[in-house]
Amino acid sequence: MHGPNGTLGRTYLIGPARLTTPLLQTPLHTWHAAHGGRLVEFGGWSMPVQYGSIVAEHTATRTAVGLFDVSHMGRLIFSGQGALAFLDTLVTRRVADLAPGQIRYGLLTNESGGVLDDILVYSIPAATESTTSAAGPTIGPREAYALMVVNASNREKALAWIRPRVASASGVTLTDVTNDVAMIAVQGPQANALVSRFSSVDPGLLKYYHGRRDTVAGVPALVSRTGYTGEDGCELMVASDKAASIWEQLLAAGEGAGAKACGLGARDTLRLEAAMPLYGHELDERTTPLEAGLDFAVTLLDRQFPGRDALAAQKQNGVTKIRVGLEVAGKRAPREQYAIFAPAATADAAPIGTVTSGTFAPTLQRGIAMGYVPLEFRELGTAVEIDLRGTRMAATVVKLPFYRR
Repeated sequence: MHGPNGTLGRTYLIGPARLTTPLLQTPLHTWHAAHGGRLVEFGGWSMPVQYGSIVAEHTATRTAVGLFDVSHMGRLIFSGQGALAFLDTLVTRRVADLAPGQIRYGLLTNESGGVLDDILVYSIPAATESTTSAAGPTIGPREAYALMVVNASNREKALAWIRPRVASASGVTLTDVTNDVAMIAVQGPQANALVSRFSSVDPGLLKYYHGRRDTVAGVPALVSRTGYTGEDGCELMVASDKAASIWEQLLAAGEGAGAKACGLGARDTLRLEAAMPLYGHELDERTTPLEAGLDFAVTLLDRQFPGRDALAAQKQNGVTKIRVGLEVAGKRAPREQYAIFAPAATADAAPIGTVTSGTFAPTLQRGIAMGYVPLEFRELGTAVEIDLRGTRMAATVVKLPFYRR
């Protein structure tokens, strides 16, 4: 439905009363609506799930270029000389040693080790004459700072969790720039070449998980070699009022190469083929990073952060469930919340696990899923069954990721 002033809104039914909360809109919302984007609620934002075919958008990203509006992701700036050291006390992975321009994936956890959010921490170097211009102000302060990107649905929760800790830290300032800065993901085998036509530095020359201050189409930007699709590419952060122009220029320049605007539908099938966890599916406050197979993002030695001791104990004692990849024969797609059973389990048997994400994989042409199972079912090649509306579907535990470029 539409809320006040024509904004898309969510309606909640509480007793006899109906309350409507307007959805947040990205700087590209008007463009999406004018170009056939099917808008849905996601994390409190009005976002395009697709423009045409999800498969076509997925394929464009795997073979050419896909452009994704990811401005709904939260962007939090931490200023002050102690910013990275402060974040090191919050994040499961060491970030105090980040070199200028380096980016690291990590998690925020509660005291029991459950995941509050999975995040990226950027170390943004100080601006120089070569990274600033008369085109406009820099993204963030001119001084070096740290940037944290959080999931859209968790931004308010993360802010509520972080702000009291910032208040007790010395010399660290937190600024939420989500509404001031747009974020565009340009993904695919030709993505970096496309962006290099507009940027002062070819993003393909950056190391993976590195970024820099740059200009894109003459506009100050942060450019990082990151993404969430399993493809090469980059992500651009620019002032919100410049986003539509840059988006349109990139699409127009990439049209001959098959570039497409892509929605959340293709983003989900792409990340699932690449076995990237999604908060609210593979990750939540009842699941630890070790159970999710994200051991690489947990640094326990000589560090303290919320949940550290619980994770250390779990690492010593071992997990009881683990995230696995599942493949099914044919084109039937396992879906979230489908029950996983031991093979040949009786009709009254209890499930051994639950599918957290599932789809028909356009690149692989078969059904795939991720889910959690007890350790005895983790070995590759293990047979299980997935309940599809009362019918048991044979599945096999396979190596993750399902797709590797």
